[in-house]
Amino acid sequence: MSDEKGLRFGPLGTGCAHLCIDMQNLFAEGTEWHTPWMRRVLPVIERIATAHPERTVFTRFIPAAHPGDGEGTWRHYWERWKSMTQEALAPGMLDLVPPLARLVPPAQVLDKMVYSPWAEPALHEMLKAQGIDTLVITGAETDVCVLGAVLGAVDRGYRVVIPTDALCSSSDRTHDALLTLYRERYGQQVETVTADELLEAWG
Repeated sequence: MSDEKGLRFGPLGTGCAHLCIDMQNLFAEGTEWHTPWMRRVLPVIERIATAHPERTVFTRFIPAAHPGDGEGTWRHYWERWKSMTQEALAPGMLDLVPPLARLVPPAQVLDKMVYSPWAEPALHEMLKAQGIDTLVITGAETDVCVLGAVLGAVDRGYRVVIPTDALCSSSDRTHDALLTLYRERYGQQVETVTADELLEAWG
C-alpha cells in the first residue's frame, strides 16, 4: 500500500521479536475457516521469520475438543463451528503451515484457546525475560486474532510494528478497516510498514 507511515520511532534493535499469529493448516486448507489470502502472504511472512527465527514466536489457535465445550459465549461459538472442533478436524490441521513449521526450533510455538495470545501470562513473561520491548506482528486474521495480539501488546507497552503485506483475512472490508484504525487511532503505539522496509531496518 502506498500510505505506510514507516518506522517513526527509530531503528529496530536487539529488543525486537516477531510474533506470528495462527499461520496454521486449518486456515490454509479447505476448511470452513479457509483464508484465501494466506497463500499470498505466506512467502512474505516466511521471509520475516527466516531472517530472525530465534526471535520468532508462532501462535496456534487450538479449537475446543468437542461442540459445546467452553464457557459462556465460547460454548455457543463451538456449537456453531462444530466442524472446526478437534474431533471433526483431519489430523495435522492444527499444525503450522510447513514452510513455517520447519523453523521450529529455534522459533518457538505458543498454543492458545482464545483469540488473544495474552490471555495467559506465559507470552509476556517470556518476552520480558528476553529483554523484548518491540514486536513485529504478522499472520491471520487481521480483524480477529491479529487484532487481539496487537491490542494486548499495546496495553502492555510494547512498541508494535505491523508489516501490512504480512497480514491476511477472509474479509477485505474489515482488513482494510483495521489498517485504517491502526494508522489513524493508534499512531503513537503502532507503526505500519512494508515487509521490505521492515527487513531493511531489522538487519
